[in-house]
Amino acid sequence: MSLCMGCMQEIGDQPVCPECGFKATEKQPEPFLGFNTILKNRYIVGRGIDTNGESTRYLGYDKVTYKTVIIREFLPIGLFDRAAGETDLVVGYNNETVFKNLKENFISYYKIVQELNEMSVMIEILDIFEENNTAYVVEENLDLVTFDEFLKRSNGQLEWETARVLFMPVISALESLHKRGVGHYAVSPSNILVTKDGKLKLTGFSTSMERKRGTPLKSQLYSGCAAPEQYEKNFTLDVLTEIYGFTATLFHTLTGHVPANANERLKDSSLLMSTSTVKRLPPHVVTALANGLQVNRKDRISDFDELRSQLSVAPTAQAIQEEISKTASLADLGNQEEDQDKKPAKITLISAIISLVVFAALGVTLIVTDCFGLLGDSTGGIKDTSSTAAWSGPTVDNFVGMKYSSVKKQLNGSDKYEVNITYEDVFNDKVAEGYICEQIPPAGTPITSKDEAVNIVLTISKGAKMRTLPDISGKNIKSAADLLSEAGVLVMQEAEYNTKYPDGTVIDYKSLKSGDQIEYGKTVVIRVSMGEEPTTVGKVNN
Repeated sequence: MSLCMGCMQEIGDQPVCPECGFKATEKQPEPFLGFNTILKNRYIVGRGIDTNGESTRYLGYDKVTYKTVIIREFLPIGLFDRAAGETDLVVGYNNETVFKNLKENFISYYKIVQELNEMSVMIEILDIFEENNTAYVVEENLDLVTFDEFLKRSNGQLEWETARVLFMPVISALESLHKRGVGHYAVSPSNILVTKDGKLKLTGFSTSMERKRGTPLKSQLYSGCAAPEQYEKNFTLDVLTEIYGFTATLFHTLTGHVPANANERLKDSSLLMSTSTVKRLPPHVVTALANGLQVNRKDRISDFDELRSQLSVAPTAQAIQEEISKTASLADLGNQEEDQDKKPAKITLISAIISLVVFAALGVTLIVTDCFGLLGDSTGGIKDTSSTAAWSGPTVDNFVGMKYSSVKKQLNGSDKYEVNITYEDVFNDKVAEGYICEQIPPAGTPITSKDEAVNIVLTISKGAKMRTLPDISGKNIKSAADLLSEAGVLVMQEAEYNTKYPDGTVIDYKSLKSGDQIEYGKTVVIRVSMGEEPTTVGKVNN
């Protein structure tokens, strides 16, 4: 049986897979496991899927069950070497203790995750074992779509009643993890998948060492969903950290964009939400989002029970509703003893309480909306723009094509605009990264209100999705890393002896060359020189 390493379909001796287009001649980049590597005499390793500072995922095939699986290999960047064509990891003497502790932590973490296999939102862990001086986790491989793709099919956002059914099981899964002493700490749209029947699956599990700064691992954090404390060195992560990530993901689901990066929110903690969004969400949900995304930990929702409570019916309104039911019951009991003349008094009392509910809900709406700074119409009271040519008053400025950092300074403290920034991953081949590619309302729109600021939405470009690899040959590692970082790609290095380039100098790319195109966020391997190979001179025997 000959399998395609790109999709694990049987292809016989065909050079190109008819299913996925994967070429049989392709090679897996080092230091990852080669194609067709056999693990535990059972699992066949295929193409690499993704990697972070702690582990790498491969598509795999189980020879026992005849099913495709996902194989996760413990590969802590910077703490090991793997020779070309080999499977064993080589760990230097200085890194042995750190590597061993991290590996044991990795194994124990996934054993805890495996205990939750029966929960509907968890990806099932099928196997955990050690081999090749490292550890492996085998996960089920389901036919799933990404959460972002799911949202796109739902016009970019979900209504609360739909989101509530999807996300409540996620809270239960996170709570179960924390009861066992571990957490996820990376709940984000990137780590949620959706099944064919519309249910969520939580993925992207890693130990806490991978989810904060200042550890031996190269941390992987998700901008907008990572709590402020995750950017501090070795801060102890806890339930409050988890609640921030969960709430940020729910915020994205309901509004269509994630909150600003936590470091930016430390300077300006306001949450940006359009008036139309606030109006269509229940007031208690808006309040819960604000409380779960507090940058100050002491102000944040403190546990999962409180999170559930705040996402349920607002406590005040619920108490009033109970009082209505109680009053109505007492009124029914006294019906036989009361005169007809007293009935209007009962109706007046009940009507007053119902009115109180209405005004209470309205009051909550106004207060919460004002906290977001979004009172008034989302367009700032702008009327039909078809008469723009005849308008001689003030109009909306043009920000498209300008650098956002400059615009931000210009708008800081401005009374003219109420700015709403979207932080979606918007790739744009024509607008450079960090520059504004869209704005609502458009430039030239009349500003008819003198008392209210214009609510303006700015979308920031991430630049082109495909990036050109710069020339790094002969540069030192730092300079090369800086260039590749600017290009938006991740870097792994491979050291080798070289007579042309001095120690610490980049030789070139491995399997690629300068000028090649690579997708934003992908990983490249660079070859770094260790200088000329030392020679051993023997002593002359007399």
